[in-house]
Amino acid sequence: MAMRNSHRFRILFLLLGAVSLFAGLCGGLWRLGWVLPHGAALGQLHGPLMISGLFGTLISLERAVALDRPWAYLGPAAAGLGSLFLLAGSPPVAGAAAYLLASATLAAASFLILRQQPALFTATMLGGALAWLAGNLFWLLGDGISDIVGWWLAFLILTIAGERLEMSRLLPRKAGSEALFILPLGLLATGARNGVTGENGAVLFGCGLLATAGWLLRHDIARRTIRQTGQTRFFAVCMLLGYAWLGVAGVALLLRSPAATAFGYDIALHAILIGFVVSMVFGHALIILPAVTQWRVAYSSRLYVPLALLHISMLVRVVSGLAEWPLSRQASGLLTLLAIVTFILVIVVATLRARQRRIEGISGIQAGGLRPDNALSGSAAPRTRS
Repeated sequence: MAMRNSHRFRILFLLLGAVSLFAGLCGGLWRLGWVLPHGAALGQLHGPLMISGLFGTLISLERAVALDRPWAYLGPAAAGLGSLFLLAGSPPVAGAAAYLLASATLAAASFLILRQQPALFTATMLGGALAWLAGNLFWLLGDGISDIVGWWLAFLILTIAGERLEMSRLLPRKAGSEALFILPLGLLATGARNGVTGENGAVLFGCGLLATAGWLLRHDIARRTIRQTGQTRFFAVCMLLGYAWLGVAGVALLLRSPAATAFGYDIALHAILIGFVVSMVFGHALIILPAVTQWRVAYSSRLYVPLALLHISMLVRVVSGLAEWPLSRQASGLLTLLAIVTFILVIVVATLRARQRRIEGISGIQAGGLRPDNALSGSAAPRTRS
């Protein structure tokens, strides 16, 4: 069976992403001070597993489904394989090489999409793929994770910004707005090249974050859809909260340079990854999962509970970092884990309940169809007597 006609491979790639998520979260808890089995090893892999292993796999899979070319699935396959290499204890170069192959495949797929649909949003998503490619290449060549993390962050920011630009492209915009969109992308790329842990790179990257957040808050369609109800409003809330945290990350880099304090780096990094990226995942999951798996995923208003937990955890982390409270920083990690687990559980329960209601509805219709005489007698007989 051709891969594009088989959903088993897609489910496998999602499972590989889930493995990266679980291992990466365990590594993050260890870095916060929790004692876990193999915590030290997972702590060293926390960044690569979360960014390249989890988000790299998911974004590559989404792009492969959109392009509908068998070779594009090499992207999520290589990203998942890279995570398995790292978790199996292989040298980091093996994982870096697999991630490099994944990012090269994603860049090729993004370039082909750009050729098919030339637009600013497709060019932006290609820029994100190239940023991931650059970060993986420098890691393979021996640079430290702190030196190349700016490229990985730019990969996620540009990818999401491109997707939001696509969603909002039908809104009327003032002249010059697209030029203002390109400017912060250049700042992000320059800051990533200079290194976000250095003073110069932190300032440039921080300015790029603030400018990107400001542009998205001003032009994203979420400003309008938040006035609606149900699932549409939930999406909008996720987007707007994410943009706010993107701005917080920019302020953290400008006011608390990583060159001067480790907490400035920690606040900025996790404001992007948790406050911005995971919030976007919460918002887009109900769209992406059906597109990738063809499963019917149901919305529930209870999704606001894990969303609130997520942003409370990030707020606790920021306050704890500023005040240098280690115990509350540890607690923030558990809150983040609880938010993600609760989000998954709410979706699963809501989907199962919706499926059960559909089955009961179909059964009721079929049962009603077995009594046509009763149905006719209730409608046609009165008219016959009149």
